[in-house]
Amino acid sequence: MSHEIDTSVLKALLPHFVRAEDALARLDERALRSAVAEGFAERRHFFDAIGAMWVAGELVHLEDLVLHDAHMDARAPSHELTIAHAILRARRRLWSSKPEWALSEAGMAVLTGIGGEQERAPESKSAQPENGDEDHEPDALMTAELAEIDAVLERSTRMLDSLTRRETPEVPETVKPNLGQDRLGLFDDEDWDEAARMREWRKTIVIADQLPPTLGAAILFDAWERIEPLRRQHWLGGLLVASYLRGRGKVTSHFLAFFAGLKTIRHERRRSRDRVIRLQSFLEAMIESADLGLKEIDRLLLAQTQMEMRFKDRRSNSSLPQLARFMLSRPMVSSAMVAHELRISSRGALNLLNDIGIREITGRGRYRAWGII
Repeated sequence: MSHEIDTSVLKALLPHFVRAEDALARLDERALRSAVAEGFAERRHFFDAIGAMWVAGELVHLEDLVLHDAHMDARAPSHELTIAHAILRARRRLWSSKPEWALSEAGMAVLTGIGGEQERAPESKSAQPENGDEDHEPDALMTAELAEIDAVLERSTRMLDSLTRRETPEVPETVKPNLGQDRLGLFDDEDWDEAARMREWRKTIVIADQLPPTLGAAILFDAWERIEPLRRQHWLGGLLVASYLRGRGKVTSHFLAFFAGLKTIRHERRRSRDRVIRLQSFLEAMIESADLGLKEIDRLLLAQTQMEMRFKDRRSNSSLPQLARFMLSRPMVSSAMVAHELRISSRGALNLLNDIGIREITGRGRYRAWGII
């Protein structure tokens, strides 16, 4: 499939990618100079993860994702919630890495698990690290127990491997099966070569680099939708588009929430057989994402001003400023999350939430949550 752009297609896309270039530039400049830039960037991770699941046809509640990320689930996590959290962690990893890492050979190998080992992504000096550990490593009290479990699993694996080698006859090297990976073919499809499809998709990066950033990003996402390199990580395409825009210097203040805008586009346009309509819808998704981002910044600035008025005359060691920063970085919080973040009691967390004047969004006695909406 050719992904070149001819003159007729370029003329049809010209109004859309001009608007997209302008919208993303205004959002990037506004977010870069905003006082709530750090909280805005963190909140977009959550909204984009929810949007990615929406585009995939799955509904994940925002409050469930926030609580699952804080290890304070109100109920047993579903399979969809686990995938949404994987998207959230992938966005954080890409945001904390260098802009060019995601589309490099090493970055693609780590993100897709194809053709490389799982090594750490190089950190970017310009990236804003999140508060706390992004990989959510276990607490110090659980380290010893987890180490013992790992040791038991390692010994069991070595024993099973030794028995397998003992019982399996020697096979010529050309036809010897890989005993360690997917013996029953439950995960890998021989007719679906993900490595070859990924190489085919990477060829479109050269074409995209010759075009304006937003149009190049739309070309990359359309190629991802047509080629479908990964079956179990199809959501990775939107994250790579955001990384591409960041690498081209179009959006550097935050990691663009592409799926947050894409979910507002009708399915008939996103999956149209007409390539021009698909590209137009992807550009419209960027415009919509930029508009949503600008509204989000306005909302956060207003909430910050209101919260600052609450603790303007408070003592210097008050926990309210720290609570305000935490509120700006999460779509919603619970009293348990506030108590854990500020290291105070549950009663103290409730008192602070009442003092800061944030709206309660649940209205239930058993489970209470507050947020900036």
